[in-house]
Amino acid sequence: MKVINTYPALLSAYEGSDFCMKKWSAYIDTILPGISSLLISDMEECLRTGRYTWENDYLPVLNAVARDPMLREKAHESFCEVTENLEQRIYDKFSKKPDVDLIFYLGLCNGAGWLTKYCGKKVILLGLEKIMDLNWCGTDDMRGLIYHELGHVYHAQYGIFERSFNSNTNRFLWQLFTEGIAMYFEQTLVGDMNYFHQDKKGWKKWCDDHLGEIRADFDRDLESMTYENQRYFGDWVWYNGHNDVGYYLGCRFIHYILSEYRFDEMICFDIDKVTQLYRQFIS
Repeated sequence: MKVINTYPALLSAYEGSDFCMKKWSAYIDTILPGISSLLISDMEECLRTGRYTWENDYLPVLNAVARDPMLREKAHESFCEVTENLEQRIYDKFSKKPDVDLIFYLGLCNGAGWLTKYCGKKVILLGLEKIMDLNWCGTDDMRGLIYHELGHVYHAQYGIFERSFNSNTNRFLWQLFTEGIAMYFEQTLVGDMNYFHQDKKGWKKWCDDHLGEIRADFDRDLESMTYENQRYFGDWVWYNGHNDVGYYLGCRFIHYILSEYRFDEMICFDIDKVTQLYRQFIS
């Protein structure tokens, strides 16, 4: 695992405190040659939906990086703290190391954490502008962000992760499974099987108190679930006034599986095995 910290150079993307696309392109392509086209393409795809505009949704977020040095430095310090000796800590817990580049950079609101490929290699892109926008600058939030993405990398490298399905039922059941694995990966590295980085303002207690309801509603929704109507995965959707509830349910599903199977055995399961175990879990 390689950690790449572009923090010392990222303010070169600004003219004073104003974001400059030309200077940003020079900054990012110097750090990661040719990646600007991937990031710009991702941004343009979002803009084409008509739900966002450059002036209202992108530029203020990017300008905030230069204009809030205290929050910017807090995020950077958290990144440095979380990544110190990280590869060894993963090896100590799982006896294997992930093959990935972990990159702290200034993106175009492409996401606080984005697992993608660059030059044929898996990379985790940690966008400072979105981390600050979401106020995920503290150590706990940074830990959750990085550990979660590394959980997906580990799953992909040592098990079965990327799958294509013809039915949304299988897609969302697989998402429940894979997100649950990433959550468990977080918990293992933290050393607390009750740890959830989403646990703010009583989030976990509410989920604990409503586990039966969450489980029943997810199963009821599963057959008709789409990316447009799902209410379980992501901080932009809400289930009974709470977001990210699918991550909680997925983690409980993984704990259920691990009462019978080993972790390295579980991450190699295919959809048929996951479906079988899900039916047992849900009953």
